[in-house]
Amino acid sequence: MPEVTPHAASPAQWVRYPQCRLLLCGDTGVSVEFAEAIDPWINRRVRSLHKRLKEGAYPGIIDMGPTYRCLFIRYDPFLCSLEKLTCIIEQNLDIPEAQEEENERILEVPVCYGGPFGPDIKEVGARHSLDESEVIALHSAPVYRVYMIGFILGFPYLGGLDERLCTPRKNSPGKAVPPGSVGIADRQTGIYPVASPGGWWIVGRTPLKLFDLKREAPFLFRAGDAVRFKPITRQEFESYKDH
Repeated sequence: MPEVTPHAASPAQWVRYPQCRLLLCGDTGVSVEFAEAIDPWINRRVRSLHKRLKEGAYPGIIDMGPTYRCLFIRYDPFLCSLEKLTCIIEQNLDIPEAQEEENERILEVPVCYGGPFGPDIKEVGARHSLDESEVIALHSAPVYRVYMIGFILGFPYLGGLDERLCTPRKNSPGKAVPPGSVGIADRQTGIYPVASPGGWWIVGRTPLKLFDLKREAPFLFRAGDAVRFKPITRQEFESYKDH
């Protein structure tokens, strides 16, 4: 078992591996951290480890939360000691990447840009010397990746935003962003599943429900999904809502 050594900048502790490091988070948590940067390959490794541990159904692992670059694991030390958990993580990290099979879903998300649905689109364009049609074209062109779900239930953090649209978060967050709002913050884009305060620049809105308890799978997105935005008109937006 690797030696646990103090981290110079924190009273927390680290276990270091060639491919990642483990940060001990209190008495019942461990964060498996793969890198400092946001990167598709790093995020794939996070999701891969999450998938393996979930399928393994190891006693004592209570909950897991994948993020851009790390996997947080909450465990019951009475059912699974730290030493045992560390061994479990090691074993699953040692599985060659070539053995992994990932079923990618590509989801098309209709978005009505601008107007009352995208009140910040003109400001985003002005910051980058773009008109509204150019913002729409740049935002809807990429195939995005859902790196993680967080902030609020079902909120997808999407990577792949065109650098020409990268915009710092608002200095003053809005008090009530409507559900379905599509926003930009820094190098990311995301969609609000429910009404919520938020500091992202809102460029459009989708009629799709990201969170619905009536569905067998309440959350529309999951980490690893590919997402493509499809610009629609106001009339098309209303017709989506009627279905």
